Amino acid sequence: MLDYDREAGDYDALRGGEPRAEAAARAVLGLVPEGARRLLDIACGTGIVTRRFAAARPGTQVTGVDLTHAMASRAAARLPGSVVIGDGRRLPFRGGQFDAVTSVWLLHLLGGPEDVRAVVGECARVLRPGGVYVTTVDKAASHNVGSDIDAVLAARPRAAAMDPAAAVERYADEHGLRAAGQARFPGRGQGRSPRRTVADLRRGWFVTLPPGDPLADDFALRLAALPDQDVPRPDPEFTLRAFRKAA
Repeated sequence: MLDYDREAGDYDALRGGEPRAEAAARAVLGLVPEGARRLLDIACGTGIVTRRFAAARPGTQVTGVDLTHAMASRAAARLPGSVVIGDGRRLPFRGGQFDAVTSVWLLHLLGGPEDVRAVVGECARVLRPGGVYVTTVDKAASHNVGSDIDAVLAARPRAAAMDPAAAVERYADEHGLRAAGQARFPGRGQGRSPRRTVADLRRGWFVTLPPGDPLADDFALRLAALPDQDVPRPDPEFTLRAFRKAA
């Protein structure tokens, strides 16, 4: 897994920047009721998406929480007084405090199904009755756009996905959250070129191909042999699921 304290400085630039943040925020807010007055964004990262929630809904009090100090400090600069350090598995908030909770690009990073279940359970706990939880699912699958890069990487070892939609829906149901909608949005600016994919490989993006591993070097050579080394392939398409807490 990447070191997000080290990643914080380059995080936005390497992941589509403002265009991707705009697409994500618009899609998430499309699933959050207009009447929501308190919104919690878990794993808010640098706050690049979170601040768009606040800007688009000036009547909503938006709070961000992140486990990584370097990420949270950047988010705090964008949302002064509205960001706290915290673990999504043990949120530092009382029950029923929020009208909406969001977690964008979080569940796939967790260490196992029990961690995912714990995060979903905490989201349910801090939601008021009738509140809505919105999260991304199937993150890894979103990056498979059918390109020549995907064809090369198809043979790589794969870790079990932590955020398949069916599993997240099951965990949500266990905690009294019922399906309430879905959406998709583009990861603008995240279409990988072969050269960029090799750079991602070298810095540990692919957890089953650690830097320095002979297998990682083999995949790097195959990627370097592809044509149009600096031409980005299509952007990924991310999937959102919304769940409503029983009233």
